[in-house]
Amino acid sequence: MNEQFFFDTTEIFKDLNPEQQEAVNCIDGPLLIMAGAGSGKTRVLTCRIANLIAQGILPRNILAITFTNKAANEMKYRAEKLIGSPARGIILSTFHSFCARLLRREIEITGNFNGNFAIYDAGDSKTLVKQCVKDLNLDENLFANVSFRISDFKNNLVDPAHCTQMISSRDIRYKMNVQQIYEMYQEKLRENNALDFDDLIFFTVKIFEEYPEVLAKYQERFQYISIDEYQDTNVAQYVLTNLLAAKYKNLCVVGDADQSIYGWRGADMRNILNFERDYPNARVIMLEQNYRSTKTILNAANAVIRNNSDRKPKNLWTQNATGDKIKFIHCKDDKEEAALVAREVRRLVAEENFPYNEIALLYRTNAQSRMFEEKFMQVGIPYIIIGGLKFYDRKEIRDIVAYLHVIANPRDNVHFLRIINTPRRGLGSTNMNRLSTFAESQGLSIFEVVADNKLLEQVDGLTPKFRAGIKNFVAMMMSFTESAKNLTVDKLISLVLNESGYIKMLRDDRENGKQENISREENLGEFVGSAKDFAELNPEGTLQDFLNHVALITDLDTLDEKESRVKLMTVHAAKGLEFSAVFVVGMEENLFPHANSIDNEDELEEERRACYVALTRAKKKLYLTAADERMFFGKIRRQKISRFVEEIPAPCIDGRFPSPVKKKSSAMTQSTYRPPTAYRSAQMKAVEKKSAAIVVWQVGDKLNHKKWGLGTVMEVKGQVIKVVFANPEIGTKILKATAAPINKF
Repeated sequence: MNEQFFFDTTEIFKDLNPEQQEAVNCIDGPLLIMAGAGSGKTRVLTCRIANLIAQGILPRNILAITFTNKAANEMKYRAEKLIGSPARGIILSTFHSFCARLLRREIEITGNFNGNFAIYDAGDSKTLVKQCVKDLNLDENLFANVSFRISDFKNNLVDPAHCTQMISSRDIRYKMNVQQIYEMYQEKLRENNALDFDDLIFFTVKIFEEYPEVLAKYQERFQYISIDEYQDTNVAQYVLTNLLAAKYKNLCVVGDADQSIYGWRGADMRNILNFERDYPNARVIMLEQNYRSTKTILNAANAVIRNNSDRKPKNLWTQNATGDKIKFIHCKDDKEEAALVAREVRRLVAEENFPYNEIALLYRTNAQSRMFEEKFMQVGIPYIIIGGLKFYDRKEIRDIVAYLHVIANPRDNVHFLRIINTPRRGLGSTNMNRLSTFAESQGLSIFEVVADNKLLEQVDGLTPKFRAGIKNFVAMMMSFTESAKNLTVDKLISLVLNESGYIKMLRDDRENGKQENISREENLGEFVGSAKDFAELNPEGTLQDFLNHVALITDLDTLDEKESRVKLMTVHAAKGLEFSAVFVVGMEENLFPHANSIDNEDELEEERRACYVALTRAKKKLYLTAADERMFFGKIRRQKISRFVEEIPAPCIDGRFPSPVKKKSSAMTQSTYRPPTAYRSAQMKAVEKKSAAIVVWQVGDKLNHKKWGLGTVMEVKGQVIKVVFANPEIGTKILKATAAPINKF
């Protein structure tokens, strides 16, 4: 007999505003919650889930999807505080985690994979795609970005047989080559019993569409579905959501079209804008009261976003204080910009008692961080870069994760080839190529060949030393596989580190001068610690469960918001976060908005939404900076203040800003305001034109063409350059550098 739960709902509705209460109390049928920045949407989602259970709906029938594991864990924690242990029965996860869990149970129905498949991250996928390009004897430069195309195909649910329809190039041969690469890539994934990140959703949808009985089972299981950040869903996520919700239509989607900033990676804002078309009887609730920012910050953000036409009108408001005006810091160059920001950060900490962890510096591109890093190190400001090299992307971590993948799935050739000579075992590439070729000819994995003495003897040309070495390696890996049955993941990792010789390799290299191996060994110790934490939180968790956890973790999942360091990150990485003081730096045309978006209205509107997101991360203080000159690829470029700054109403922004750094005083000195409209004189334009004419080009330089986009310089003859463009339809062009509308990128 099914158990039902009934609770006093007083705590659930406590302190909610009328619109929030309405959303929490809306149980059945389709519901669209348009939740503005800082409007308490996480609380509303959590309270609504708690109310579902309080109204007698079984936790196992509830599915809630968010976009980060951190958000999912936070919601589950809050739900448990409201209603206790019943909240543990809810499936609350990301799209990819949900699909990975489902595919472990269901993928064998396809006949192509078994349930212990590996999950390849972006690095693994690129390695495999490069191998396909090489095997097909194709130009690696021409197909350098094909892995991004394949990801785009899968996000749009397009299989290899139909992918040429998505390629705009008129070059039939190019289209067919891309199709061949995609087909071979999928075949190699199947041979490795591996799925890439995009496959997790792609194959879940495929199973639902081809096996109605499986879909019916999950429709019955998940009768109440909530999707957070619905404006960021792509085609595959949209189709998956609507397949699951088709029977009961108890679908609640939450989001904000004004915060849709991931179009470049496949997100489709139309999914949320067209929700009422998909569900004509949907209720729509607007959450417009902001609990995060001051009135001044909200007025500025509202004014900027109103310049977009493709949106659902709303107006954020708050009962918070008016607050300080936004400070616009206008600098002569990027060096002064870094110095002034650093000085103001120190002043906020010393004079206004702001903790470092409540201060964030946001930029449009990662390349902008260098100047601030150098200055922060120079003056002793602690900082952390979010979105740089992630912990799980470090070489030493990826090496040991590769060992774990082969232990869990011996068919995994990609990870097998990564570890076969790490540490060095004298197993040369010539012999490995012979072995790989034989395994492929037999339709077997490399491990299956080397683990079978009769098969190994059939491989021609292998040296006796290689045969002995490979047998020792196989024996070691098989012992690891046996140990994995009885050891927790952290103890298994420790065993691998020691028995494989990896730790010894680091220590030997350190003695020979590689002092960076000290930090690598420390990172591996931290990795063992993370595995121990996983084992304690998941006592029934398997090695495969841990590999799932590692594969699906994101940068924000590892962010310690309480760590006392200033956060440096791109605007896109900051979405979902908030800080007491925010610096948005580089507010200049061709930087923010980005040069690639200037001539495309849809992309320009997405840039403006990114600006809106940046402004609304600030709770109390907001700073915008712009420089007259900025260094790009070793060349100084004149800059113009961003149109987004000009869209902010004058009463919201402080027209006085610091003068160049001359004094040691920590207080910010003031100088006369120079209005943006008077910023760029005819004389400055002439200087810029002259400097552009004498740019020195070298092979390998990246450039941006006003019409044709990104390209790479392949040949230089004086001021005549040969450029291959990223867009295959453009291909290779010969340009006169002094006349073409190009900039170094």
